[in-house]
Amino acid sequence: MGEQEPRSASELLDIVDAQDRVVGQATRARAYAERLTHRCVFVLARTGDGRLFVHRRTAQKLVFPSCYDMFVGGVVGAGETYDDAALREAEEELGVSGLPAPRPLFTFLYDTPEHSWFSALYEVTCDLPVDPQVEEVAWHAFLTEDEIATRLPAWDWVPDGLDAWHRYQAWRAQNR
Repeated sequence: MGEQEPRSASELLDIVDAQDRVVGQATRARAYAERLTHRCVFVLARTGDGRLFVHRRTAQKLVFPSCYDMFVGGVVGAGETYDDAALREAEEELGVSGLPAPRPLFTFLYDTPEHSWFSALYEVTCDLPVDPQVEEVAWHAFLTEDEIATRLPAWDWVPDGLDAWHRYQAWRAQNR
């Protein structure tokens, strides 16, 4: 990391226990550095005809820089609900306002030796013209699920997003 911490490193997050209950607060930088379990949202932004927003993160991102993702989303701020964070993150990253409330699908714990966060996965329909934040998104397109499937082995995907994608595919197969 360079001499300056990214702007989001000082953001205050709720730290949670194994049952997703708030037990304290820490900055995002401290939560990542000390592997403190916090909360995140993953939002699939889908057009009315089913294409999904896919993007490459900027090189300046604190976690998983320059990787591709099929979700918009991010950390849940201190005192914020999953639902509020899902809408906020979707509108911020897509660069739109007036989205319908994202539909909650399921929750899961993303837990690796490096990272730990409780995650809520959502879906939202976005037929508005998008204007993604240049600080967050280096490239974007709306792709079909088949187009995503062909790119899965070829592109560098964010590990948590890829995990969430596989969980989403399994959840959807069970809930059809």
